[in-house]
Amino acid sequence: MTFSVRGLAVAQGIAIGRAVLIASSRLDVAHYFIEESDVEAEIERVRNGRDAVIDELGRLQHSVSQMSRKEAPHELAAMLDVHLMLLQDDMLSDGVKHWITDRLYNAEWALTTQLELIARQFDDMEDEYLRERKADLEQVVERILRHMQGVALPLVDGDGQPKRDTKRENKPRKGQQDLLLDDTIDVPLILVAHDLSPADMLQFKQSVFAGFVTDVGGKTSHTAIVARSMNIPAVVGARSASTLIRQDDWVIIDGDAGVVIVDPSPIILAEYGFKQRQGELERGRLSRLRNTPAVTMDGEKIELLANIEQPDDAVAALNAGAVGVGLFRSEFLFMGRDGKGQSKLPNEEEQFQAYKRAVDGMQGLPVTIRTVDIGADKPLDRQERLEKTQDTHLNPALGLRAIRWSLADPDMFLTQLRAIFRASSFGQIKLMIPMLCAVGEIHQTLALIKQAKADLDAKSIPYGDVKIGAMIEIPAAALILPTFLKYFDFLSLGTNDLIQYTLAIDRADEAVAHMYDPLHPAVLHLIANTIQQCKLQGKDVSVCGEMAGDVSLTRLLLGMGLRCFSMHPAQILTVKQHILRTDTSKLKDWVQQVLTSENPAEIV
Repeated sequence: MTFSVRGLAVAQGIAIGRAVLIASSRLDVAHYFIEESDVEAEIERVRNGRDAVIDELGRLQHSVSQMSRKEAPHELAAMLDVHLMLLQDDMLSDGVKHWITDRLYNAEWALTTQLELIARQFDDMEDEYLRERKADLEQVVERILRHMQGVALPLVDGDGQPKRDTKRENKPRKGQQDLLLDDTIDVPLILVAHDLSPADMLQFKQSVFAGFVTDVGGKTSHTAIVARSMNIPAVVGARSASTLIRQDDWVIIDGDAGVVIVDPSPIILAEYGFKQRQGELERGRLSRLRNTPAVTMDGEKIELLANIEQPDDAVAALNAGAVGVGLFRSEFLFMGRDGKGQSKLPNEEEQFQAYKRAVDGMQGLPVTIRTVDIGADKPLDRQERLEKTQDTHLNPALGLRAIRWSLADPDMFLTQLRAIFRASSFGQIKLMIPMLCAVGEIHQTLALIKQAKADLDAKSIPYGDVKIGAMIEIPAAALILPTFLKYFDFLSLGTNDLIQYTLAIDRADEAVAHMYDPLHPAVLHLIANTIQQCKLQGKDVSVCGEMAGDVSLTRLLLGMGLRCFSMHPAQILTVKQHILRTDTSKLKDWVQQVLTSENPAEIV
């Protein structure tokens, strides 16, 4: 039966494919693609985990046989028999081999995926007793996962009874076909999850996914930002999507309307197939603008820069016609490093090589590197995410993040600064500091920059002439602009956080996402004043937040005097098209009307 789930549209376009559900287990399960050479090793990992659980159950079964009926009820022995039977069922082992061999899923992902599919078969059984065995299957799979992760737990609870799973049981949908081992593995895949961290998203960046859906998140959450950089349709804040959508369901993502359609009828499929083809044709037309200079109708030259997360993203930036990188989010080099055999943080050499690759990739065009912005919705690892989830009384967006985190660990910060300066001898690099808001922080930061240069000088290591800039993303910074203009060569408006902090709206919380308003009068005044003050002082200013890539705001920012936009490569050509059609000389009165309005959205 066809139904739809609504959320927030964060990356435009139409995607049609099979659903791939993430983290069906209660454990924090890693999901990543493996190399073909690792297939046998991953299968062996699952086999070893299963054999360890079989051995445990066998030992417990022997202990039960030595007990009296009072000590060990008949039900306990029967339960152990069921668990052993499930563990040795070919449907489980063969299915896991399928996901590892054909889809190249890692072992844990393959196991949880097969669990979802078999659980659906239990749901469809008419016999109540057999339906309830799904909980037993979930229990033994969880135990295999725990053995694979080295965190095995006792088989029984404090009362000597097998532990029962209280996880929500999915109800079957009428007419749903059995898709246990679908051979059509070449169809597009849609990623469905409760939530995805930026590090998780990066693992899938070069993957086969045609789109993704999450239960939580806002339009400018970092998960949404990375999705846009991947240039695939996405919907976030869909609330119950991961519980309503089943493994391998056919799914349509309407990234323009923020709608997810599940189990679509042939008519709906045909309609969205047509929309998908129309979108591809439009992208083809836009690609012709790649080498066209971004100049308005009245001759104003506009710089269109790219936001990137990884050094290899430079290729996409150049292909989109970017004239430089306006924001290299260096924190992505620091994230998702747990469980991969790497040290907690990248060392100086590793960072230097990454920054150099980005510089080389841009072929002489400037690259602006933002120092690490860890914190808030970008914790370093899964454990930290778990701790932040448990510490609900804390607000990480207001805590130790970005430059505060760097200043609290000067050794780490100096390591990054030295790596950036070393890379500057190979091309144009600008250094940008996030989340500054006080003169004391500015002095500390500049002192450490000076020390990093001195460290390199002492070793006769060359570096280039690096311009130092700051992000304006806290209202306090926007209100003391003369101080920032005194100390920095350029400024960049980080509108995502500027809006969040000005309006006291958590941009990653779908419950208040509708209140996140880039057209709020207070926000517009802070932006317009920053642009005006920079122009008066002859300092470069750009917008590197999501407003830069929002074509509905392009004319407004141009009218405010902005001449440098930095956005995801996927947005550059669309924004360029609007720039080519705009006459900035005719915008002055209209912009003034917007800035004096109580409700700018009615005018824009």
